[in-house]
Amino acid sequence: MYLPAPFRSDDPAIAAELMRAHPFASLISTDDDGLPFVTHLPLHLQARADGWVLLGHVAKANPHARYLQARPTALATFLGPHAYLSPSVYPDRQRVPTWNYLAVHCTVQATLLAEPRDKDVLLKHLIGEHEPAYAEQWRSMDPSYTEKMLAGIAAFELRVLRWQCKLKLNQHRPESHAAMRAAYARGDAGAQALGVWMDRLGLAAGAPTPPPDGT
Repeated sequence: MYLPAPFRSDDPAIAAELMRAHPFASLISTDDDGLPFVTHLPLHLQARADGWVLLGHVAKANPHARYLQARPTALATFLGPHAYLSPSVYPDRQRVPTWNYLAVHCTVQATLLAEPRDKDVLLKHLIGEHEPAYAEQWRSMDPSYTEKMLAGIAAFELRVLRWQCKLKLNQHRPESHAAMRAAYARGDAGAQALGVWMDRLGLAAGAPTPPPDGT
């Protein structure tokens, strides 16, 4: 993605936090015609000794599994909080609106999981993240039913080869920060979340002014 220096974060803790807080990702591969094919799905981040792995699955009928098998390198994107920014936050009138957001992009290498036991372990990781209490219900189901459910999905591990993290919060316009923070405090949930991130990153007046804005 386009990543101007003021918006780039190389902190893996921030990237991991965003992926875990906003796990509903977009998985992007190329189809047999070379065009982008996108599946929207939850991905579970695991930190292993040799790096990050994302766990997920799609319906067996979804051709995405076949595309991952044929072309294992893919892209997984995570979008954090985002919100419109009015030019009214600037002290001068020669400004235009923009949209601020937090995002993580991961280039991944896919490995499909064929064994029912491996699929079951993967599903239990997802259950543990989103509804731990459901694990007991899953374990208590008739084995013939769970076997059918496992047979109906294509599960995979996505090893993260490299990642990018973008925190677009108007860092290069320090003269707007106080008004921007006040505007976000009055905004919707996305705007308020961006305000919290402004506080966390310590954005304050007086920072140097890098090159012009870009989304």
